[in-house]
Amino acid sequence: MMLDQLCTHLHNWFTRPADVCAGTFTVEGGALDLSGIVAGGQYFRIVGSLFNDGIHVCPAEDLEDETFTGEIWPMRVPRAVLELAEEIEGWQEKYGAVMASPYQSESVIGEYSYTKQGGNTSKGVMGSADGWKEVFRSRLNEWRKLR
Repeated sequence: MMLDQLCTHLHNWFTRPADVCAGTFTVEGGALDLSGIVAGGQYFRIVGSLFNDGIHVCPAEDLEDETFTGEIWPMRVPRAVLELAEEIEGWQEKYGAVMASPYQSESVIGEYSYTKQGGNTSKGVMGSADGWKEVFRSRLNEWRKLR
């Protein structure tokens, strides 16, 4: 799921326009026939589906059955981007809930406690679930495309 968020943030799905395959596709038994479009183990993006839009890995066998008119985008994701997505996912697990909270700290003295509202921090913006974007900004910029 992080790869999908990452590619959306970067405006980069690592797809050559000439490789995009448009048409009517049928998902049956949770699977989509991608022979001749996507290689085994390759990432691909579904666009135009009611139930399955997003990034998947071939062979995707956990899709929702449907027939849709849309596009399949074969992706050529660099290993460095996949590793960065894993690193961001680990960071999110560790710091995501704290970053999403509007509060920076809580202190307890006896029966008295107070909570200090946060602001900008060196790890991102308090109160934002997207703190990873700030923390990893310099490394993300290499892969960013303009809209």
